[in-house]
Amino acid sequence: MSDSPSSPLPARRSVLRGSLAASAALAVPATVGTAPAFPLSGRPKAAWGVQSGDVSAHSGLVWVRSDRPAQMVVETSATESFRKAQRWYGPLLGPGTDFTGTTRLRGLPAGEQIHYRVLLADPDDPRRTGEPVTGTFRTAPLGRRNGVRFLWSGDLAGQGWGINPDFGGYTIFKAMAGLDPDFFLHSGDTIYADGPISATAPLPDGGTWRNITTEEKSKVAETLAEFRGNFRYNLLDEHLKAFNAQVPSIVQWDDHEVTNNWYPGETLTDTRYTEKNVDLLASRARQAFGEYFPISTLRPGAKEGRVHRVLRHGPLLDVFVLDMRTYRNANSPDTQTTDPQGILGAEQLEWLKRELSRSRAVWKVIASDMPLGLVVPDTGDGKPNIEAVAQGDPGAPLGRELQIAELLRFIKHRRITGTVWLTADVHYTSAQHYQPSRAAFTDFEPFWEFVSGPLNAGAFPANALDNTFGPERVFVKAPTVANVSPAGGYQFFGEVDIDGGSGELTVRLREQDGTVLYTKVLQPGQVGQ
Repeated sequence: MSDSPSSPLPARRSVLRGSLAASAALAVPATVGTAPAFPLSGRPKAAWGVQSGDVSAHSGLVWVRSDRPAQMVVETSATESFRKAQRWYGPLLGPGTDFTGTTRLRGLPAGEQIHYRVLLADPDDPRRTGEPVTGTFRTAPLGRRNGVRFLWSGDLAGQGWGINPDFGGYTIFKAMAGLDPDFFLHSGDTIYADGPISATAPLPDGGTWRNITTEEKSKVAETLAEFRGNFRYNLLDEHLKAFNAQVPSIVQWDDHEVTNNWYPGETLTDTRYTEKNVDLLASRARQAFGEYFPISTLRPGAKEGRVHRVLRHGPLLDVFVLDMRTYRNANSPDTQTTDPQGILGAEQLEWLKRELSRSRAVWKVIASDMPLGLVVPDTGDGKPNIEAVAQGDPGAPLGRELQIAELLRFIKHRRITGTVWLTADVHYTSAQHYQPSRAAFTDFEPFWEFVSGPLNAGAFPANALDNTFGPERVFVKAPTVANVSPAGGYQFFGEVDIDGGSGELTVRLREQDGTVLYTKVLQPGQVGQ
């Protein structure tokens, strides 16, 4: 494909939102009790909206789901009028991918706003197309003048708190869209496959939380169809669909895409499951995950077949997306004195070292689906096992800490500058500074870890810190009781703003309506902060 014709484009912070009108018009109406069904008469419909993802300087992925077999066609333009549009023919959408499809756009101009629209054509009569659904994204720049702004968070529709029309649905995405970020980093728990959603749930004040419900969300997900239904559920929310059409994503997974605290080789004891083989459940979940998000290394036909990857966003930023699920060892008390597998697996650790060494970006964001120094227990089978990295022993590294110590040592001795850790998972927001002078393990340079989430899930009290790497909790906002509903607050997202001139990186921790709770400015070009 050749590049699209060049033409004047709006400034980075003035994205034209009119192109999202068609997408919003197709929003599924919110109804309590059951989600609406769609008739199969007429032309193909894309009622689940569009998404873009893994956008680079010259390429990006566009996603859609049809309500029936259809040919996916994408048109791109420098303006929302779609004058001089370029056409891209995508896959034939059918039951093999649950009627989802992703089209890779190549040869795009760098640092420009790309308007796109997706057409779904009848395979038997290509002239019969459904109403186009529009979206937009901005390609990564080749220079640094305009800077970079992105958001991150995680944990969507957990603990039985689903789409509540009385609450306005997933309103946090409206606040996020208002900041007009370059992309959104979804830090895992994109669904809660192990969390059924009932029509109602009691609130502490005596009120009732009302959910939109679907058949697939009435039980834990075990079949491929049920995992797919979990991803479709979130796309019933109009705020999320409008956000998807405006903001490209970088997505990773954690545990709830499969089941709580899972690890490879596990056999479930949870009586809700008839299928006890976690590897089989994870295989089905992984297929649905790759079908419902535009992920370059997981899309159908992708050679890599993995979640971990590097997304490069111009000279200012590289994002290193980790997978702390697929290659981890079994959850245990985590006190072993040798642990070559750890939470990343040996191969992923070597990949991360190699890619960090190769990076020439000013900032290297390590997108970690689990925190490093926060003690996250796994007591599901009644044993004092550990789910994340830290196990509460403040001494020298043990268990999975050994692998993290190796990585932190590598960053120090290779003089790798500008590393920042972003994570979610624990359902509150906080900022931790890790400092060798406070730590039992000292062979590393200071660094920051920022936590955000949930997006729409239960909020929980802050986890204990483990002193092995010397964390200090500089800021935290968390409830004092467990499983506070979204109606009770404590829903969070984070913002990262990198200045093109100075190279300074500013982190802002925000709550549901966008209010800034905490701000930290980091300086470029340093090994430690």
